[in-house]
Amino acid sequence: MTELVHLDTDGGVATITLDSPHNKNALSQQLTGELLARLEAAGADDAVRVIVVRSALDVFCSGADLSEATTVGMGVGAQRMVDVQRAIVANPKPVVARVAGPARAGGIGIVAAADISVAGESATFALTEVRLGLAAATISLTVLPRLTDRAAAYTFLTGNGFDALEAARLGLLTLTVPDSDLDAAVDTVLAGLLKGAPQGLRETKKLLNRELLADIDARGKDLAELSASLFGSPAAQEAMLAFLNRKKKN
Repeated sequence: MTELVHLDTDGGVATITLDSPHNKNALSQQLTGELLARLEAAGADDAVRVIVVRSALDVFCSGADLSEATTVGMGVGAQRMVDVQRAIVANPKPVVARVAGPARAGGIGIVAAADISVAGESATFALTEVRLGLAAATISLTVLPRLTDRAAAYTFLTGNGFDALEAARLGLLTLTVPDSDLDAAVDTVLAGLLKGAPQGLRETKKLLNRELLADIDARGKDLAELSASLFGSPAAQEAMLAFLNRKKKN
């Protein structure tokens, strides 16, 4: 089985790379399982001070694996999405998301869960669940705390796309930079984080994420069950199959 998520460590930085080109880094059970394992390994490694999550592709993440959702269902997948967000939020190391290219639906949960998210200006975002008869249930845990109520209503209800500059204005991103400056901007963030003592980073992150982590633990299971039930509904199954058929024809 080809590895879909890579882990490389250098100079105190663990880089976790999503690399699933056949489905544009969709959140399959294999990808989320490997992502959880890499986050755990990086968090437990004393040589690691900071974690970067990025994509090897020109797509950051296309969201849920709809092929999987229309065959094996989302009982495991929905809970995994809660687990991925929790693994980022609760990780003892700061997590930086480097976002290049489109981030859709569940992929936005990774962006929102990260402590710091930096994107190139050509990155695009959309919470498209509503158009498939779904709701952004599991990722609401991390996305809603980043957005104002008005921004949340607009992005969740319309499913309209928005660019990286708008994402930063809405609070989803920490920083948007020209594409050519993305790596330099991430390096600058990493340099600042690496100046922090491990204990200082760990305890400060706990303070920042205390309420968010408590909410994930309190509501994560229920939201995973809601998400799985919506994915399994006749309306959503019909919409997802129609979407997959359109993709095959194009």
